[in-house]
Amino acid sequence: MMDPVRELKIRAELLHTRVESRDAEALSRLRALPELRRADEAALAAAAPGIRRKHCLAAVARECGFTSWERARRALEGEPGAPELGTLLYGRDAGALHHWFATHDEARAHIEALPEAPRGYLLAYKHHVFVADRAFVASLGLDPDDPDWQAIGWDWARPADPAARGRLYAKRLAAMRGKA
Repeated sequence: MMDPVRELKIRAELLHTRVESRDAEALSRLRALPELRRADEAALAAAAPGIRRKHCLAAVARECGFTSWERARRALEGEPGAPELGTLLYGRDAGALHHWFATHDEARAHIEALPEAPRGYLLAYKHHVFVADRAFVASLGLDPDDPDWQAIGWDWARPADPAARGRLYAKRLAAMRGKA
């Protein structure tokens, strides 16, 4: 299993190589950057010579729902109190109804009121939290019975073991790579 920060660095390196070769799909991925969001194909091609690895790191981080590479790195390394947690746990194909909460404390109280453990998986979407069930976790390509869930206390936003959350991030990225 690859370290999630390393995984994104490799993705950025591959993106950079493809941008340098003027690959149309790679150039279109640069629209993740705020300064190129509205760029047409000609503008993207014109911007390509000025694209550096740092731009590709930022683009890859944004594809994972982080506002910057630095914020992605902090979350993926398991930094307690990371300012955001990305969107890796919720995709276009999520399609299920979950319990969303304004605060972590409300979500935690909801889980604790449920009858049996694991009562739910407290997951994150950017700055928000939601509680999902085993089927949703499995739909992400993650094993709901993975011991890392217990290690984090089934709480992605405030994990008991940040290193375990890092391993789960790595497993999620690997699952996403398998779908690509």
